[in-house]
Amino acid sequence: MGSKKLAMLVIFAVFALLNLLYMESPTCTLSDDKPPFKPNVPLPGTTVPMSTSSSSVSVVVSDQQEKEEIDPLLPPPKATKSERISWFRRNLPELEILKSTTKSKRFHGRVLELYNNNCSAQFFMVWLSPAKSFGPREMLAVDTLFTTNPGACLVILSNSLDSPRGHTILKLFLDQGFNLVAVTLDIPFLVKNTPAEAWLKKLKSGKMDPGSIPLFMHLSDLTRLAVLYKYGGVYLDTDIIFLNSVTGLRNAIGAQSLDPETKRWTRLNNAVMVFDIYHPLMHEFLQEYSTTFDGNRWGYNSPYLVSRVITRLGHKPEYNLTIFPPNGFYPVNWLKIPRLFKKPTTTGEVKWVEKTVQDMTKGSYMIHLWNKVTRKMKIEEGSVMHKLISTHCTVCGNITDYHT
Repeated sequence: MGSKKLAMLVIFAVFALLNLLYMESPTCTLSDDKPPFKPNVPLPGTTVPMSTSSSSVSVVVSDQQEKEEIDPLLPPPKATKSERISWFRRNLPELEILKSTTKSKRFHGRVLELYNNNCSAQFFMVWLSPAKSFGPREMLAVDTLFTTNPGACLVILSNSLDSPRGHTILKLFLDQGFNLVAVTLDIPFLVKNTPAEAWLKKLKSGKMDPGSIPLFMHLSDLTRLAVLYKYGGVYLDTDIIFLNSVTGLRNAIGAQSLDPETKRWTRLNNAVMVFDIYHPLMHEFLQEYSTTFDGNRWGYNSPYLVSRVITRLGHKPEYNLTIFPPNGFYPVNWLKIPRLFKKPTTTGEVKWVEKTVQDMTKGSYMIHLWNKVTRKMKIEEGSVMHKLISTHCTVCGNITDYHT
């Protein structure tokens, strides 16, 4: 038992290190000189009428009886390709997340039910971890989203939050009248009639190498692409703090880094994406995912994927694509983000905090917290992060709390 725990700790440690390494390495170039803000243009809504039989069903299972379904499915350490395939085939029958169930088949109807509320914009998050892990930072992401985007609707794609415990966690926002719902995923439905349908079929056949990286990470990458393709709207990671409304954006993605000389982007990031329903680029992303999937390379099916597809296809007029410079979505990279959590101790630092807060409030839509780096950092009172969040939240609870 001790050796298994040690092996899991080693895998998580390697995961954290590799994740940091892939965040910044440049891969491709494409210029974009568009300004950070655009005129207000509403996002398209999903116009399919809601079925009267699709309303959500109340859950009567107690919190004590609730079972957290999501298993990271860490493959055996140092397993060969054939060993991973055999291991995955044995575990496949237990993977509810890959199936269409009675509960997951309500996905489409529940999404449309929420969007009948005349949403100013439609947002999606994906949460494939246990509900109990949805902590203060994730709550702040939801809080600032609704504060800066009045009238927005948020769907959290999550089996664990679509539960009594999840309802208790999100009740704070529901009591404020915010339009949000946690919905159990139906991955077979989301990928149906998309290029990723063939990938899922091959995975479920048990003949594909799922890779050495936890499967839930690959499913998160796939789900964000599929849901934007089928519904349109805004996808965001759960470690985003909103500073300005994004309801006027369409077909936009952000650069994480620029070449200092050419000012061309060297890395895009898919932590935030805004696309119209059935956008051709989303179709290309799904095609790339399906045909080039690699479960052993960090970021290959995620930020690297969107970067290489857009590099290959270029800026076609029909895409109507805006690539924002880093200050739009990612004004601070993962190396510099810790400073924003520290309170100022000198007059010079106080001035720097005030200027940074002012610049970000005026020039950025949001800030990415890079949770892999900052998850256990306390947001100190008087810091840049504390000032930004406290002026862009409604509930504003637990700003200084952090994950332990």
